[in-house]
Amino acid sequence: MGVLNVTPDSFSDGGEYLDCAQAVARAFEIERAGADILDIGGQSTRPGSVGISAQEEIGRLIPVLEKLRGRLGIPVSIDTSKAEVAEAAILEGAEMINDVTGLRADRGLAAVAAKGKLPLILMHMRGEPSTMQTKPFARDVMRDVTTGLRESVAAARQAGVAPSQIILDPGIGFGKSTRQNFELLSRLPELARLGFPLLVGTSRKGFIGQALGGAAKQERAWGTAATITASILGGAHIVRLHDVAEMVQVARVADAIANPASIAPRK
Repeated sequence: MGVLNVTPDSFSDGGEYLDCAQAVARAFEIERAGADILDIGGQSTRPGSVGISAQEEIGRLIPVLEKLRGRLGIPVSIDTSKAEVAEAAILEGAEMINDVTGLRADRGLAAVAAKGKLPLILMHMRGEPSTMQTKPFARDVMRDVTTGLRESVAAARQAGVAPSQIILDPGIGFGKSTRQNFELLSRLPELARLGFPLLVGTSRKGFIGQALGGAAKQERAWGTAATITASILGGAHIVRLHDVAEMVQVARVADAIANPASIAPRK
């Protein structure tokens, strides 16, 4: 899953693709680089960020979606926690909903997914983006994440979302300490027991920089590659990342290690 942030303030690429033409060009670059899904977001959820209105979010997203509709060969996921935004994006061709709040912000998202029979990604976030890295971390991160994801699944199912539509994301970096992020990666098989496909997003995140002695976000590619490999070997079905061209080889080789039978024999 390739990331495209149409925002002025996302932690990694904020401001780079706020212009519609640049965002559209980047979307095609992500597709050519080998991504299977394009994830477009119009609101930053970096630590310390504050929310924006649905109308502002729609105003950033819809011009890009209009330009991509019918021209992109991979499905578009819309990264939003607002039902109104998701509905507008679906009308312009979005085929997946990615909710970083796990339905805590707007349970109406589940009804939108159920109505359209669309995949719904439910992520675990401890707290809110504005405060998630300043409030106390959970004493038991696995229990916290598992409990939170189960609550999100229950809310989705209550709204009519089929189990086959649900994808779970442990929310690496969202209200977790550096140690807890690595613990979650090492224990992904336990989360897989919840019975749903897993998405993991580690790309360029701060916990990687801390493990590398304070490396800047532009210097975390190899660290990101290690987390992608660990995620796939731990059972992740989707990895969400920025550096698609660089990470496609990492993902494909890790996939081959996880499933050697998938490699076609040489003729």
